Amino acid sequence: METKKWGKAVLYGLVTIFIIALATSLVFSLLLKFTSLKESSITWLLVGLSVLALFIGGFVAGGNGKEKGWLVGGITALLYSLIIFLFKFLGYGLIFNMEDFMYHGGFLLAAMIGGVFGVNMTSSRAK
Repeated sequence: METKKWGKAVLYGLVTIFIIALATSLVFSLLLKFTSLKESSITWLLVGLSVLALFIGGFVAGGNGKEKGWLVGGITALLYSLIIFLFKFLGYGLIFNMEDFMYHGGFLLAAMIGGVFGVNMTSSRAK
């Protein structure tokens, strides 16, 4: 596969992830502001939605890459984790702890699985 094709696929996957994350953040910030919900009560829901966002981003990346979905999805997740790490480190002066590594390991797995499904869905439509 051409590097240009992989780059385009990964970019589409990353944009998809960040659009979903932005929409989710907007909805939940409004819910937290205007209702009696507490952040601690929706933590696991947000983690689940994050995993879903990475799965969908991997799916989009794999679908656009059309082959080696696990690799394209994995690269998408690794770049996402790098962006989050840089934001956290440069913006807040914090580094990843063991909990963050576990979350991002799960994100990596979800995006890789999404990439495999994305490749298989697009190849089955092409037949």
